[in-house]
Amino acid sequence: MAALAEFEEQRGRLWGIAYRMTGSVADADDAVQDAWLRWSRLPDGAADDPRAYLTTVISRICYDRLTSARVRREQYIGPWLPEPLVTQEGPEERAALDESVSVALLTVLERLSPTERTALILHDVFAVPFAEIAEVVGRTPDSVRQAASRARRRVRAEAPRRPVERGEHRKVVEAFSAAVMAGDFEGLLKVLDPDVIWRSDGGGKVIAARLPVLGAEKVARFAHHLLRDFHPDRMWMAMREVNGAPGVLVADDATGFAAVFAFTVDQGRIREVNAVLNPDKLSHLDLQALR
Repeated sequence: MAALAEFEEQRGRLWGIAYRMTGSVADADDAVQDAWLRWSRLPDGAADDPRAYLTTVISRICYDRLTSARVRREQYIGPWLPEPLVTQEGPEERAALDESVSVALLTVLERLSPTERTALILHDVFAVPFAEIAEVVGRTPDSVRQAASRARRRVRAEAPRRPVERGEHRKVVEAFSAAVMAGDFEGLLKVLDPDVIWRSDGGGKVIAARLPVLGAEKVARFAHHLLRDFHPDRMWMAMREVNGAPGVLVADDATGFAAVFAFTVDQGRIREVNAVLNPDKLSHLDLQALR
């Protein structure tokens, strides 16, 4: 059996690839487990380069999942957003946000074909050569290079511009949260970009907007409406790290309701709000540990 230690050395990287490829914590966990099962069946020394071998294995698993998931996501009720990664906030001195795992970027990646998404993530984020990616997707290296180029152009056109520094991002999100909690409509308008877009992912499980909400005034009214039933005696709102950037977690201890808000900030205003409310996508969160 192949050595467990060699697999554990690669586990974090494998999970990072799987999450970026699928946008799902559950799928990433399952993909890593599948990769381990395949690795464990190998005789000792069968893989000359464990890193390259396991990268190919996890990528093939996730590529197959992407292909089969397309139909399910096309039938999904309302906008489909990735399952958020929520932790206690990171070091304040860290100036750069993790753009490759941002909710906004992962949402754009959903609009790519499985081949384009795989090529872009593996090559641009994890520096996998095109020849190795070609083995994953069953294409030629030139075809994969072209797919990555198409994906790159689309991301440049649709993804937010390079993220602002963490301190500026946090300041804007704090102003948004304060305005929402105070019912300060004018304060909300000041912090929202005129062309802001709000996406709500309820998956048909909870009440959420099934179409994106566009424009500062509509978004401000929608945010106020969404949190009108906030009860501070049993509910709480906190700034938390959401996919590598300051975001907001709202939870109700009595009902188990939770909502995670990720933000894109540009020039001192919020350009995007991505709200995940589908309980299936938040079941991996330990709300007590995050409180």
